[in-house]
Amino acid sequence: MMEAQKEVMSVSNVIETHNLCKRYGDALRVSHLNLTVPEGSVYGFLGPNGAGKSTTLKMLLGLVRPTEGAIRILGRPTDAASRLSVLRQVGSLIESPSYYGHLTGEENLRIVQTLRGVPEKHIREALQIVRLDGQRGKRVAHYSLGMKQRLGLAAALLGYPKLLILDEPTNGLDPAGIQEMRELIESLPERFGMTVVVSSHLLSEIDQMADTVGIIREGELMFQDTLETLHGRSRHHLALRTSNNAVARELLARQSISCEEEDGFLILPILSDELTAQLTRYLSENRLGVVRLEERQKSLEDIFLELTGKAASL
Repeated sequence: MMEAQKEVMSVSNVIETHNLCKRYGDALRVSHLNLTVPEGSVYGFLGPNGAGKSTTLKMLLGLVRPTEGAIRILGRPTDAASRLSVLRQVGSLIESPSYYGHLTGEENLRIVQTLRGVPEKHIREALQIVRLDGQRGKRVAHYSLGMKQRLGLAAALLGYPKLLILDEPTNGLDPAGIQEMRELIESLPERFGMTVVVSSHLLSEIDQMADTVGIIREGELMFQDTLETLHGRSRHHLALRTSNNAVARELLARQSISCEEEDGFLILPILSDELTAQLTRYLSENRLGVVRLEERQKSLEDIFLELTGKAASL
């Protein structure tokens, strides 16, 4: 099974897609996507700008019709018969939050509360969750960008949805605003039993809030697993360059040491100091010069670059 298609094992998955595709003309923007989002997780949907993240989230929310493939949310298919009942249990913040600038934060939420048919008390509670209760009587036109983003999150939280979908929620925020939004998102599963899907092109941001990660490149899922597994790929290794790498590789194979060649280096697993000394002596005895030997560790940025083919945003 290809790594990108590996499903994250969980008691239940809040989102499952099967071969989800979206084509615009001749361009396949999302290609055969198999997402699995475990219940109670913060799922980081990560990829460069233009990778297909927003298109995927819009298909999950019924805002864009898939070209082919199937979607299950909260264990139910999102077909015409069940889509509305399923989406009543989903909150979302896609692109920039919508609001009426001449109304207060509380008045904006009252409109959403009426449309969604949830209890009025949820307005005050949502404002408290996003720490805007002290600004509820202020006109939104006078809110800072960070406050507007938090108001959008409050609107998504009305009714305490089981699933929350957030598309680039920290875009345009200053470092303090990013930290505040990140802490809010990270707290939601434990405080309210929500599952959160949050998209971003910022690797460092996802690394600090998610526990499960899906990485997308040009519409294709390149990686899907726990954040811990992704960190495991950044393990230490030895990089060896000799006067003749092809011969060195054969000699290492005789010693049952596996290696791969990369950019003129032989990549070996980490060895003890004693074994490393024995190895260099063994190569020297076979008339091979050790030109360079260094210990390396791939960073998460290196792994992101390998998976996406683009520089990671930091």
